[in-house]
Amino acid sequence: MGAIAYEDLTPGRVFDLGKVEVDRAEMLAFAERFDPQPFHLDEEAGRNSVLGGLCASGWFTASLWMRGYVDHVLADSTSQGSPGGKELAWLAPVFPGDVLQLRLEVNSRRLSQSKPNLGLVEVTGTADRGDERVLSFNFVAMFGTRDQT
Repeated sequence: MGAIAYEDLTPGRVFDLGKVEVDRAEMLAFAERFDPQPFHLDEEAGRNSVLGGLCASGWFTASLWMRGYVDHVLADSTSQGSPGGKELAWLAPVFPGDVLQLRLEVNSRRLSQSKPNLGLVEVTGTADRGDERVLSFNFVAMFGTRDQT
């Protein structure tokens, strides 16, 4: 059983998910495959857009956050997935070379009524570039309790 369980996810707890530098080649490869909009692929198109330069797909930014979440929380936990989220916001464009600080904050939690060994945890994921928030979203994470009997 994982080290992080439902019991550890108390409201107000913040998990530092580490820092990540946005790698240009990874950013472009992601855009080519999953979000081939011109401002994600071409320097000039990016400069001529409202985004001001070649920038990452928001989905790429969310993927960087997800990797931090897996590495710092999920890989050694009782995670049972997620039924989804809401309020996804890409608040500022992300550019190659940006360094993002990734975090997870626990907002609330409750035990499932139908599955008493399963907890539903409402969380907020964020990515910041310095003092500027570039990504924020809320979702429900499901974690098993330590007492699985």
